[in-house]
Amino acid sequence: MKKIGLLFLLVAMGVTACKDKKNIPAVDDIKVDIRLERFDRDFFAIDTTAVLPGLEQLHKKYPVLTNLFIQNILGLDSTTAETGVKRFISLSGGLYDTVNTVFKNTNNLEKDFKEAFQFVKYYFPKYPVPAIATIAGPVDALAQSETGMTPDFLFPGYLGISLQFYLGKQFSVYQDPFFIESVAPAYRSRRFSKEYIIADAMQLVVADIFPDKSNGKPLLEQMIERGKQWYLLDKFLPLTPDSIKTGYTRQQLDWCRENEGLIWTYVVKNEDLYSLSPAVIQTYIGEGPFTQGFSQELSPGNIGQWIGWQIVKKFVSKNPGLKPEEIMQTPAKTILDEAKYKPK
Repeated sequence: MKKIGLLFLLVAMGVTACKDKKNIPAVDDIKVDIRLERFDRDFFAIDTTAVLPGLEQLHKKYPVLTNLFIQNILGLDSTTAETGVKRFISLSGGLYDTVNTVFKNTNNLEKDFKEAFQFVKYYFPKYPVPAIATIAGPVDALAQSETGMTPDFLFPGYLGISLQFYLGKQFSVYQDPFFIESVAPAYRSRRFSKEYIIADAMQLVVADIFPDKSNGKPLLEQMIERGKQWYLLDKFLPLTPDSIKTGYTRQQLDWCRENEGLIWTYVVKNEDLYSLSPAVIQTYIGEGPFTQGFSQELSPGNIGQWIGWQIVKKFVSKNPGLKPEEIMQTPAKTILDEAKYKPK
């Protein structure tokens, strides 16, 4: 697939107090027009005995998304579209039945996207809110984004949500050996549940506003730049649990918090923080079931981004007057120097 770009737990009582405690801005009055389109339903409604007329009608309703889906997601062109679409629909009926069961309606999803984009607009008023569409594509490939492999994609004007990757971690396809080996291992597919949709999508928005330009830079700089991404994600999703935003299990997150000082000490003593080695960087930045050198049962993969996030938060605490945009534009070295990060 070509490179193309939770639900909030709101308890009625205590929300206001929570917002005050975390200094979460009030965004209820910020106007955001969210319309979530069910492209998946319209696509699977195509009559397989009349594919071309069906595609023409689909194109009229979704002029941008139809071409994107046919070409970039299904990998078809004008000569193979008819047979390819017919084959895909015929072979994916069972998959779509599951999609339509799990996502019988998307009202709550639309509501959660609205709140997330209200926070985006609060901090970045000029950011254009994209149209949002749900799709149901092949389950054998994830999209490639600035932040790595992702179920979703952000294309100019469109945010696509691939529902086939949010059917619950127990979905039988995710347990298939071929899927585990070729698409997503268990530590990744455990996050293929609907509560991760908003966080996954908003990570694409973060990368769209401030693309990560640290590729090829030293380990420490990459850690801090990735930490900035989670800092901004936290601004957009202040009511979302950290376990959802980071993708860590609650147990892994607790372990990181309890052992923050030990983690940093280990990295400082055992690694060259300015290493350019892809292997070293992959150890601390890449996805994985755990981080080499730490507990296989309790440590998460991508622990470097978490450390980078803590460094950024320390810097922010010392510079409370800076706006998120200014923080995102602050060089990693400045953040490290001013943060004076020394966790216990």
